[in-house]
Amino acid sequence: MAGAASLAVLAMAGCASAPSGEQQVQQLDKAAIARLKAAPSLFISPSGQPFRAAPGEAYPVTAWFAQVDQNHDGRIDRAEFRADAEAFFKVLDRNHDGVIDGFELSYYEHDVAPEILGAYRGGAMGDTQAEPGAGHARGEHERGPRGRQPDVLGLQGAVAFELFSKPEPVAAADLQVDGHITQAEFLTSANRDFDTLDKAGKGYLTLDDLPKTPLQAALEGDKKGKR
Repeated sequence: MAGAASLAVLAMAGCASAPSGEQQVQQLDKAAIARLKAAPSLFISPSGQPFRAAPGEAYPVTAWFAQVDQNHDGRIDRAEFRADAEAFFKVLDRNHDGVIDGFELSYYEHDVAPEILGAYRGGAMGDTQAEPGAGHARGEHERGPRGRQPDVLGLQGAVAFELFSKPEPVAAADLQVDGHITQAEFLTSANRDFDTLDKAGKGYLTLDDLPKTPLQAALEGDKKGKR
């Protein structure tokens, strides 16, 4: 659990020293981008749920958005955002005691989203062989292809695949920094994330409101990481 502990510290301390996603994308050459496009893509939702897509498919942020937008109106409101976080909390709370403990956090990092520990990164171009022993969480989309993600963005943990700069998005919800994440903490973190994304204070999010992850910006050739 050393990897889990180190990522938890990074998640709670933030990622201030890491280069921004925009800076990383600007540094990529054509060969590096080709490596990324040859591998399965990954989006990690604000609550930490992974969504994967095969090379050439649409970046899976759209799959997450469709999951959260329960009334299919093209918007995610706060209630829908919180409901999605609560549902994923229940997936991770495997013993249903209302707390994500260290063992459940380790399960998340090693079985649900092992990419954040680097288990699926650093392979050669086109090396998309899935690793054994990978579990999966709620929904169908996270069961997409799992292969090696070329580590060309140089970002820590989940940062390359998410809307924020949290190396470990689940551990980042440990607001009391006591090694236990309650549902109340998880939902408080979800509220904060919604407020961060809802910059205009509209009370809802559209797909166009969301920033691009560094990986999405690289795949789509957007130097500014904007949608």
